[in-house]
Amino acid sequence: MALEICVKAAVGAPDHFGDCPFSHRAILTLEEKNLTYKMHLINLSDKPQWFLDISPQGKVPVLKIDDKWVSDSDVIVNLLDEKYPDPPLKTPPAFASVGSKIFGTFGTFLKSKDSNDQSEQALLHELEALENHLKSHDGPFIAGERVSAVDLSLAPKLYHLEVALGHFKSWSVPSSLPHVHNYMKALFSLDSFEKTKPEEKYVISGWEPKVNP
Repeated sequence: MALEICVKAAVGAPDHFGDCPFSHRAILTLEEKNLTYKMHLINLSDKPQWFLDISPQGKVPVLKIDDKWVSDSDVIVNLLDEKYPDPPLKTPPAFASVGSKIFGTFGTFLKSKDSNDQSEQALLHELEALENHLKSHDGPFIAGERVSAVDLSLAPKLYHLEVALGHFKSWSVPSSLPHVHNYMKALFSLDSFEKTKPEEKYVISGWEPKVNP
């Protein structure tokens, strides 16, 4: 039974994969498990009725598994790991929340128009915490030499951080965080990531209305 997944289409380019890191995380999980799936690109500014029928709140990603549509990337990832345990992607509980505040602090800094609001410092604080974890544990990934769910959650978010902050603020991760740089390089060179990443211009077009409303 083929798996189907609804993900965000690019802003202004509905036939291309868009800038939703939660959709991307689910796709990366399918790829890392070598599963065959059919992808539906959903134009979130013009949602088709059939999509609203399966996702009344209009949110992506939504995965069809065992003839049921399931929403929420956390639920989707856990379900895929239970049903298709090889290769296992579950992150050890002690490491599951590493980096979990990076995306929120990134979004706040990206949209900030006040250089004194401490939003840059808040993001740097979270990146430094990631640096310290990576420095004190064997890598290259959060839980060791094998990629796990936490990495597949962080990879799209760090990609957004790199692309959007580079474009809108000419900002990049400081060179004083070498382990973070190496970690990002390891994530972005995964076959699954290279195959599925949205084009940079679609990450930018997705953030544009939030940065310059």
